[in-house]
Amino acid sequence: MADRTETEKRDLAKELAAAVRGEVSFAAADRALMTMDASNYRRVPRAVVAPRDAEDVAAALRVCREHGVPVVPRGGGTSIAGQATGVGVVLDFTRHMRRIVSLDPAARTAVVQPGVILDDLRAAAGAHGLTFGPDPSTHSRCTLGGMIGNNSCGSHSVVWGTTADSVRELELLTYGGERVRAGRGTDPTGAPTGLPPRLRDGVKALVDGELALLRTGYPDLPRRISGYALDALLPEKGTDLARALTGSEGTLGVLTEAAVRLVETPAARVLAVLAYPDESAAAEAAHTLLPHGPMTVEGMAADLVGDAAGLPKGGAWLFVEMGGASPGEAVARAQALCRAAAADGSTDHTVVTDPAGQRALWRIREDASGTATRLSDGSEAWPGWEDCAVPPAQLGPYLRDFRALLTQHGLRGTPYGHFGDGCIHIRIDFDLLTPPGIRRFRDFSYDLGELVVSYGGSLSGEHGDGQARAELLPKMYGPELVRVFEQFKSLWDPAAGLNPGMLVRPARLDENLRFEVLPSRPVPVEFGYPHDNGDFSAAVRRCVGVAKCRNTTTGPGSTDVMCPSFRATGEEQHSTRGRARLLHEMLAGEVITDGWRSPEVHDALDLCLSCKGCRSDCPVGVDMATYKAEFLHHHYEGRVRPAAHYSMGRLPQWLHAAAPLAPALNVLARTPLAAVAKRLGGIAPERPIPALATETFTRWWWRRRKTEVRAGRRNGDHRPAPSPPAGRTVVLWPDTFTNHLSPEVGRAAVRVLEAAGLRPLLPPTAPLRQPGGALPQPSLPRLHRPPLCCGLTYVSTGQLDRARTVMRRTVEVLSPLLQDGHPLVVLEPSCAAALRTDLPELLADDPRAAQLARSVRTFAQALEELAPDWQPPRIDRPVAGQTHCHQHAVLGDAAERRLRERAGLTGRLSGGCCGLAGNFGFERGHYDVSVACAEDQLLPAVRESSADAEILADGFSCRTQLDQLGDRPGRHLAEVLAEALGGDGGVEGV
Repeated sequence: MADRTETEKRDLAKELAAAVRGEVSFAAADRALMTMDASNYRRVPRAVVAPRDAEDVAAALRVCREHGVPVVPRGGGTSIAGQATGVGVVLDFTRHMRRIVSLDPAARTAVVQPGVILDDLRAAAGAHGLTFGPDPSTHSRCTLGGMIGNNSCGSHSVVWGTTADSVRELELLTYGGERVRAGRGTDPTGAPTGLPPRLRDGVKALVDGELALLRTGYPDLPRRISGYALDALLPEKGTDLARALTGSEGTLGVLTEAAVRLVETPAARVLAVLAYPDESAAAEAAHTLLPHGPMTVEGMAADLVGDAAGLPKGGAWLFVEMGGASPGEAVARAQALCRAAAADGSTDHTVVTDPAGQRALWRIREDASGTATRLSDGSEAWPGWEDCAVPPAQLGPYLRDFRALLTQHGLRGTPYGHFGDGCIHIRIDFDLLTPPGIRRFRDFSYDLGELVVSYGGSLSGEHGDGQARAELLPKMYGPELVRVFEQFKSLWDPAAGLNPGMLVRPARLDENLRFEVLPSRPVPVEFGYPHDNGDFSAAVRRCVGVAKCRNTTTGPGSTDVMCPSFRATGEEQHSTRGRARLLHEMLAGEVITDGWRSPEVHDALDLCLSCKGCRSDCPVGVDMATYKAEFLHHHYEGRVRPAAHYSMGRLPQWLHAAAPLAPALNVLARTPLAAVAKRLGGIAPERPIPALATETFTRWWWRRRKTEVRAGRRNGDHRPAPSPPAGRTVVLWPDTFTNHLSPEVGRAAVRVLEAAGLRPLLPPTAPLRQPGGALPQPSLPRLHRPPLCCGLTYVSTGQLDRARTVMRRTVEVLSPLLQDGHPLVVLEPSCAAALRTDLPELLADDPRAAQLARSVRTFAQALEELAPDWQPPRIDRPVAGQTHCHQHAVLGDAAERRLRERAGLTGRLSGGCCGLAGNFGFERGHYDVSVACAEDQLLPAVRESSADAEILADGFSCRTQLDQLGDRPGRHLAEVLAEALGGDGGVEGV
């Protein structure tokens, strides 16, 4: 039997490869990437095909039909009901079939291929003052094909409706190979236009025979997405076959092209945020705002919003967008709406006219599909009842009953969503790991289905039925109409080859759950994973598949970092989601079978820059940099590592040993011997080797200190230096990069800190034992001792045993100095992030590690906290450059922005990652991706800046990337301020 299966697999692979011009893959990694969407479900496909055009789709369908293999069309994989998963051949439309075929501004239409990203269409239409109306929160990565398959909606559905309202014509291929051009209207026989004879006769007969049922069996509400929309085929509704097929979830035909309607966008928009005492009050009020012509009526409660800034005081809010022909008209309409809302229960409001402020608030709403997966106590919450909808006027009482049902089943969740359309999104803390929890999930689903139907609602109001809700369709439509759905499916797909198990004749809603394959007990790991109770599986489960990491562009004013490698390659395996999926399958052991030794996971993680952007930008806080370090530790345990791990992973050791030989080594780095050294060290041949400092920062510091002591003695002052004032002393961290590669940054920081009235002290290189933990008087150290280290380079290369060793020594030395609350000022953002996060997570058993992490401050944070009255020198120049990715993800840059503003440094720094990212960009084989990452945001921002702009880059990697790839060098903020102070600019400081 096994031999027969292998033979069939080889035959299928051979024939698909011969028939399809696009990529055909049976590889474990590619299959693993497609096992899940954004739902609770998982299926393992046989193969993945990326068709280049409609002819490729037809060829793939023919081969699969001949072999009896099912086919699943897939777009961005953000479906929440499981309909983008399957056991047959997955057709991935995101790789090639993503072209906007045409756009007609006069007719306000566009023709698109199914893989077109919604934001790409909106950008093209926006040049003509148009847009595509439906805009789900995944608009930056969802595809038009997926939207048509699910009949997606979005926040603007109160004005522009669902995707079905925007579809004009669809070109499809059935599993049997028939071509369909579905539109609106009938042919001379009275059948829908565009159908081949078999389908034409069958569809007409079915509709004619069920007219009464089709006229009475559907609830009347704006967000009715469940089931097949066969009522669109009624003659009084224009026999709209395109509308009837929209929302069919790839079960009837495979979309190859679509003609869609575009709408005119208002010249101005403002956002009115209305506050209410609680969620029920907001739900009761939402439908009363519709007569004012809003573009959105979105609801959120305090348990999801948290402490977000910019919101009026309340327990729940409605986000209501108003448009106008001018900003004044939009504001006037918003103010009129606010007055009406105040008379009807709103307790407060604010009108946001600033586009940046609007984006910040909309981001809260758009990230909710991810942030709602973690409740306030950190427990997990899941989809499954993500988008049921009721008539808008019934939303208030329905929501109260919904909450009561949650309580009855001992469940919790945070409702939010499209209140103006009566559509509720929610993630619920289902236990989908144990049999009792899964039974509760099933029981709750049945009870909630009955509740939705009792209010005249729809089981799905946006995301489709898939496997999550299709089993319950008889509750909503009754057995007779469900039987008609099955007959319709059989007409189009008699072999049941398209997306079987979805929508009709579905699998049970508690089958194929994606968690059942994971280990039942925590696997042994090195990091503490404090937010996941030490469970690596739970950390990997964080990825729910909303795919924000698949954003290929950044919007205006965006400072997001995630995910630079995906934007560089466009490959799913190089997205945060793709890597999380591979780790999930590694733990499952079914597709990825080599565990920690998996080459598939290694290859996917190889291009992870460890930028930590996902730690902050991912709505659920996936931390792929940590997962990568964990994986590399186990992957190479007891094995020889790549050369780069020895050369750059142990960089602090080499730089310490090389410091006395710096002048000679700098000369050798400019000779042909450098090429040999790079080859032996696994360093990219394209990369120049950075020059070593001929005097390290620490040697400069102690030389300076020695000069001060001698000067004091010459003046007859033999007293010890006075103790610094309380709260004015800082411990300045001499990180490896500042110490050995850019000591000018350290010297400048000393100059500025002292000018601000602070007293920086460097830590010793060995533990100091003093009574009460008082700070020691500075004295010359033994410079032959190995330096202190944050462990960053060891962590990024997965040498976690060594990282833990150097971190323990750092804790031993620093703890006595930090007991009195003195801050640890770290100039290199990546080292600060390592001390803030990696160190306490690797030394979870040592409470001193947490104390050290809490003490870490950036340069600007220290000035703001300890010298709040100090006025920096006025520079009055624009800035360009990039916020360090680790600063963005772990430390925050608010203090830096405020310091720049006080110094007259105006403008914003770009987001993204420089692409060098410590060892990443120096490693052999990474150069092209490293350059592509730099070209994404950093280099264009610098090129487009004015000639007098100050180029800021606080990270050594960022400055090195600019030096090697750009035309203008970057400087640390400390250097810019020190120069503006005048004098020697901090070069010597003596």
